[in-house]
Amino acid sequence: MSLPATALRLFVVALVVSPILINQPKLQTTTPAGQAATSATELSRKVDELFKQWHSPDSPGAAVLVVRDGRIEHAKGYGMANLEHGVPIRPDTVIDIASVSKQFTAMAIALLEADRKLSLDDDVKRHLPELPDFAHRITVRHLVHHTSGVRDWPGTMSIGGWSYEDVMSFSQILRMAFHQRELNFKPGDAYAYSNTGYNLLAEIVARTSGKSFRQFCDERIFQPLRMTRTHFHDDHGEVVVNRAESYRPPVDGRIRHAVSNLTALGSSSLFTTIQDLAKWIENFHSAKPVVGTAALVARLHERGRLNSGEQIAYAFGQGIGEFRGLRVVNHTGGWAGYRSVLERFPDERFGVVILANTATMNPSALARQIATLYLADRLGPVPAPSSNPAATPPGAATPATGAWRPSAADLKAYAGEYRSAELLTSYVLEVRGEELVARHFRTGEFRLRPVERDRFQGQPFGDVRFVRDAGGRVTTFTANSDRVRGLRFDRRD
Repeated sequence: MSLPATALRLFVVALVVSPILINQPKLQTTTPAGQAATSATELSRKVDELFKQWHSPDSPGAAVLVVRDGRIEHAKGYGMANLEHGVPIRPDTVIDIASVSKQFTAMAIALLEADRKLSLDDDVKRHLPELPDFAHRITVRHLVHHTSGVRDWPGTMSIGGWSYEDVMSFSQILRMAFHQRELNFKPGDAYAYSNTGYNLLAEIVARTSGKSFRQFCDERIFQPLRMTRTHFHDDHGEVVVNRAESYRPPVDGRIRHAVSNLTALGSSSLFTTIQDLAKWIENFHSAKPVVGTAALVARLHERGRLNSGEQIAYAFGQGIGEFRGLRVVNHTGGWAGYRSVLERFPDERFGVVILANTATMNPSALARQIATLYLADRLGPVPAPSSNPAATPPGAATPATGAWRPSAADLKAYAGEYRSAELLTSYVLEVRGEELVARHFRTGEFRLRPVERDRFQGQPFGDVRFVRDAGGRVTTFTANSDRVRGLRFDRRD
């Protein structure tokens, strides 16, 4: 039976705005009577206001969860999961949570450690002999805390000629990692977020357990928690019921699809719902967790340390910090048009999850606004803004000053073909008027902006540093960013 367009539109809006409470093991969905119930209703209304701009059948949006003391306080969908077919986002909508996935990979590693199948201090080559010999020992612990020095695959594959809308498979990522020639830094010397490190952890889980990474997580994590709509997506062509599409910001007033063909197991590619994540949060907050022991769950909050002894903020797939006097544990995610955050206040047994399918949303800021609403009576004063700028990581790009104005004759010294033995790809650098242009057969052309002699900037390279031989001839350049440092390209002509 068909409905008139106006009636159908009203029906869809009703689905978007209607709250849905979920019956889950160990999670209550009823609110206390009296004044507390009124307060909960008012808080939920204020959350609605935060998402009002996406609260439309013409907009993508988000699924939003608030849990406290084992009770679901708020679980709603805002906006559309699929604009073409008029499907609204609901609490059972399946959404790619991108890098929020890492805490599940860390749990898998912790479970195998508890099984005595591996140690955090194992040399990674014990489990992955294909990994090159970097002359420095990389441990499982280094991978867990992003202190390994292993290059981040989004940066390297982008430089190698991949578009983020290409099929980017787990096997391709592993081949890239196994072909890496150098590390960003000596393991343990620094912190640099590396998705690749978590892909290597996923492969370690598979080889150590004798099962696929997806199967291990299903059997040891998702099934015990009854997370029935959750899986690690290991086939980009797999049909997923109730999956939300992802969308880019409007161009010329039109919202565009943000295509994802990614299967980056371990670092990302976990598909789930806010309903299932409520169970995951409760596993952390419960005195008797379903998955792992209380001691194991506590271990997942242990922050990493550098060789210098400095403690970093990153633990097992989670950032550990403080918000207005309260301890907070969180992680964000972003891929294609998906944006996500899972934030917990463990001492308050409070959690917020926002899973968005639009790149126009900032879930982290919204999660803090929600936390401020619900934890107002426990929060300390708003801190004064910091006047100290963040330090630039060694080897990372720094802002271009544009002080150097090279002539065409100056630029000619850099022209030529350069090849990366690590990525098996080449770029041609050409002088166009008074500009230096890099050209790649897949990614096209982009300008390299001069900063100073022998230093330029341009994406996807980041900071480009040229090296000359004893005679003054340019022979090499390196690409440098926070996550990909010293990636070498040698001149071929």
